[in-house]
Amino acid sequence: MDRKALSAAFPVTLPVLMGYLSIGIAFGLMLEKAGFNFIWAFFMSLTIYAGSGQYLGVSLLATAASLGTVAVMILLINFRHLVYGLSMLEKFRGMGWRKLYMIFSLTDETYALLAGAAVPVGVDPKNYYFSIAVLDQIYWIAGSVIGGVAGGLLAGKIDITGIDFAMTALFVVIAVEQWQSYRRHLPAFLGAGCTVLFLIIVPALWGLGQQQMLLVSLGVVVVLLLALRSRLENRTEGEEVAAQ
Repeated sequence: MDRKALSAAFPVTLPVLMGYLSIGIAFGLMLEKAGFNFIWAFFMSLTIYAGSGQYLGVSLLATAASLGTVAVMILLINFRHLVYGLSMLEKFRGMGWRKLYMIFSLTDETYALLAGAAVPVGVDPKNYYFSIAVLDQIYWIAGSVIGGVAGGLLAGKIDITGIDFAMTALFVVIAVEQWQSYRRHLPAFLGAGCTVLFLIIVPALWGLGQQQMLLVSLGVVVVLLLALRSRLENRTEGEEVAAQ
């Protein structure tokens, strides 16, 4: 691990550290309550590493759901990562064996950091991206294990109702930070507009649920951003030159 890149990445990942410890602990508590100790929390966070997928996994494990049900539900929930990956192809190019890990570790929060990453002068970009991804997963694993251990020690002594909202809260904080960091808000407006539009249209016209609505809106947003990619990049470069 490149220590220089790691040192540069750590301050950038501090918001994720705070968030992942919180929602990781929440996950560990929920898993312990379902009857699975901190060892399960560790290995799920090491090998699955999908916040919403792991939260769902707690319910699936508790109800002994079939493998087919698990596969379909996880696919629907994490389909958005396919969209994330498409937009990261250039950043991950030339990373060798690390590219596989970068694809695996592309959570919502890691994607937000990588999408807006400003690589410090003198730091290798690939090592910087890799350090961000590794640190984020370490935070998530640590939070999960702490939650699992705490759940075992405090079993029956605390009420964890509503604790799973911690993940939604973290995503909102990161979204606000991204909004404040960029002058161009067209991608955000496109995402919000398509989501609201298809939330109304998809259930009304085709009788499909919210998961299907999410897939449709994500697909449309990707097409629109790809179509406007050159225009957005040119404007961003022009603004940077003007600022200098």
